[in-house]
Amino acid sequence: MAKKRGTITIDRELCKGCYLCISVCPNQLISISTELNQMGYYPAEFTETDLELDQHECTGCTTCALVCPDVAIEVYRE
Repeated sequence: MAKKRGTITIDRELCKGCYLCISVCPNQLISISTELNQMGYYPAEFTETDLELDQHECTGCTTCALVCPDVAIEVYRE
């Protein structure tokens, strides 16, 4: 059986930097951005590994999107 694969997008302008998504990601693929968004927050960002090397770690579990109070995360599964 093939390993589940997923990817997420985080709307950096909706993110208020609560970082709940960082704490629940089982593969620790979300980190804090070094750049401020327009509202003055350091938003979360997806730190996916190199897809060309087939080091795809996101499983598309949706936990990050479920805990996001700002509905700033979308999850896509392959």
